[in-house]
Amino acid sequence: MVVKLGVPSKGRLMEKTFEWFAGQGVTLRRTGAEREYAGEIEGVDGIELVLLSASEIPRELAAGRIHLGVTGSDLVRDKLSAWDAKVQELALMGFGHADLIIAVPKAWVDVDTLDDLDAAAAAFRARHGFRLRIATKYHHLVREYLKAHGVADYQLVDSQGATEGTVKNLTAEAVADITSTGDTLRANHLKVLDCDPVHKSQATLFKSRVAHWDDEDRCALSRLKAMLELES
Repeated sequence: MVVKLGVPSKGRLMEKTFEWFAGQGVTLRRTGAEREYAGEIEGVDGIELVLLSASEIPRELAAGRIHLGVTGSDLVRDKLSAWDAKVQELALMGFGHADLIIAVPKAWVDVDTLDDLDAAAAAFRARHGFRLRIATKYHHLVREYLKAHGVADYQLVDSQGATEGTVKNLTAEAVADITSTGDTLRANHLKVLDCDPVHKSQATLFKSRVAHWDDEDRCALSRLKAMLELES
């Protein structure tokens, strides 16, 4: 057997992942044409590189089709129910930082906190006859967060792109999305609620708890963890 390491297949997340491993003496390299998603690893034996989209990696870890994977902690927590029973965090990698936040229109001058949002949602339903819509792609995380803070009378509507534009386009009244600078939110006349983020995300190296690990695989993992200076 061979240990399969899934990493993001393109963009800044791939580049930063390659840099992080290189800093520990492990070279990850893309091979072939740009669209082939093939790669190789140098510096440690028994590990095979698999290039996947960041959003696919949680699913592949949970299915046991890859042994290790680098992706955002937000994706693992949102896409996998009981995520910590299926994967284990091996290393926080220190890049890809972003906060999952809740934002409302700047024009809502009386809505600054979650309590304000709860009151606004109740008033919205009484006025319009349907629940206030919050656009997001992070349904599980946002639902659990709002439940924990007692916010009701809302509905989540799915948004897989340009979430910040849904309020302007009248398909939602508020948004819950990942942001690192807040520039796009401000450009769309939205403000972040004055509360803790739903989740503070960063790139993380995960180990699958459900993948098959034979003795050779465990030895390869031990060699990799030694290279990365991770606790056994």
